[in-house]
Amino acid sequence: MYRRVLSGLMCLMFISAMSKAYAHEQRAETLQLASVNAAAAYAGSNELVVDKHADRIVPIASITKLMTALVVMESGEPLNEWLEFRKRHLPAAANAYTRIRVGSEMRRADMLRIALMSSENFAAYTLARHHPGGYDAFVQAMNKKALELGMTRTTFVDPTGLSVENRSTAADLIRLVNAASKHPQIGDYSTTRYYTGRFRQPRYSLSFGNTNVLVHRDSWGVGLSKTGYLSEAGRCLVMLSNMNGEQVVTVLLDSLGTRSPMGDAGRIRNWLDTGAPGKVAAAAKAYEQEKNAAYTTARRQDAVSDEQAAVGVN
Repeated sequence: MYRRVLSGLMCLMFISAMSKAYAHEQRAETLQLASVNAAAAYAGSNELVVDKHADRIVPIASITKLMTALVVMESGEPLNEWLEFRKRHLPAAANAYTRIRVGSEMRRADMLRIALMSSENFAAYTLARHHPGGYDAFVQAMNKKALELGMTRTTFVDPTGLSVENRSTAADLIRLVNAASKHPQIGDYSTTRYYTGRFRQPRYSLSFGNTNVLVHRDSWGVGLSKTGYLSEAGRCLVMLSNMNGEQVVTVLLDSLGTRSPMGDAGRIRNWLDTGAPGKVAAAAKAYEQEKNAAYTTARRQDAVSDEQAAVGVN
C-alpha cells in the first residue's frame, strides 16, 4: 500500500513538472525581450525556461569577471593576502580607465569585491597577475573551468572582458552562474551596494557603487549579479534573483540601453507569474533586427571562409 501511494505521488510530481515545462514552452514564444540573446532557468538547473538565441556565441564583456571570481575562489589562495597593483604587462584591449594607483596594494578579497560589484578592470587584471603560475595560467584555468562546467561554446582570452574575443552563449552562462552561486563570497561581493576600498603604500580610499540597480531593491532578493558592456557586446546582465518565490538565473546579452536588461528581468518575472508577454520599445526592436541581421551576415561569411579553407582557396 505504502509503495503504491509513494509511486502515485512520484507520478503526480512528474506530471506536474512536465506540465509546468510544457506551459513555459508554449508561452515562451510570446515573451517580448529587448535583449538580443537571453536565457533563464530555475536555480541549480541548466534546463532553460527562456531561450532566445541562447546558443548564439557572442562577446560577453565584463560578464567574464564571474569566471574570474570562480577561478580565484577555487584557487584556494588566501583572501586576506595583500596584492600589488602592477603596471600592465599587456595593453588593454579597450578603455581600461581606473582610479587605482599603480604600486598600491589591496587585499585579494577586496579586489574581488570591486571587480564584481563595480566591474573594476584593474582589480580583475591584478587578480590574474597574482595567480599561481601568473596571468597566462589564470586564463588557462578560466578555459579549463569552462570545459569542466560543460560550457563548450565559451572562450576566454583575458580576465576582465575588455576583449571582444571573450565569447560565450546565454545557455553556457546559466551554467556559470549556477557554479558561481555555490560560493557565498561571490554572491556577497557581487551584490554589495556600496563599498569603500582601502589601499596601502600609499594609504588612500576610494568609493565604489554597484553597477546593477536591482541590487538596491529588496523585492528582487538578488543573490548574485554581474553587468557588462562593450560596444560590440551591448548591455549585458546575469543575475540570480527571487522571482515570485522561486530562485531564477537570468542571462541577458546585447541590449541597447543601460536599463534594458533590468526591464527584461522584470518582463521575465511577470511572464513566469502571469504569462504576460510584455512590451518592448520600438528602438529596442530596431536594434534587435539590426543585430540579428549582422549575426546572420557574419555566420554566412564564416561558412564561406570555412568552405574555402576546406578546398584550399586562399
